[in-house]
Amino acid sequence: MGFLTEHCTLRVLTRDILASCKPFVCGNADLDDYFCHDATLYQEQLLGKTYCYTLDEDPSVIVCAFTLSNDSVRVDHLPGSRKKKVNSSIPYAKRLRRYPAVLIGRLGVNVDFADKGVGSELMVILKLWFILPDNKAACRFLAVDSYNQPHTIHYYQKNGFEFLFSTEEQEAENAAIDLPLTTRYMYFDLIDVVN
Repeated sequence: MGFLTEHCTLRVLTRDILASCKPFVCGNADLDDYFCHDATLYQEQLLGKTYCYTLDEDPSVIVCAFTLSNDSVRVDHLPGSRKKKVNSSIPYAKRLRRYPAVLIGRLGVNVDFADKGVGSELMVILKLWFILPDNKAACRFLAVDSYNQPHTIHYYQKNGFEFLFSTEEQEAENAAIDLPLTTRYMYFDLIDVVN
């Protein structure tokens, strides 16, 4: 399928793996610090589960890492047009106030593997995880609080994610936070992969 599936091994990121691997550097100091110091703490508190792909030819190299946790996409507080957009592919009789989602809490690609398609391949893998028959719970959406930076926003948009709120002002008002936003909430409807 691609580089990750052919040349790497998926693992849960543990303290032992971190100790046996070279430091993970994705070029974002906040993410680097999170994966090297905080990811295992979040895991211990059941707040997020972090996975990594390590290179088969050198298992001390973490190619990419990501953290997942449960979430929901709430539509009951969305402005009318946005609510209609999120609900548009859900049959009327099945519409809810919120829909099950998985939050991509953190995602980073090693700088040595950046701009080689690894991030997009990882996103395809994640989308498939939650629609395969062995998935343990229903999940309609993937969600992310993306860094509000052009490169990061572009990555998620390129992979089919959309803003939940059409403007930063709407999102700031709904979340009761001040502008400028450091992150933007984005979602991907997994029914698009199923269909």
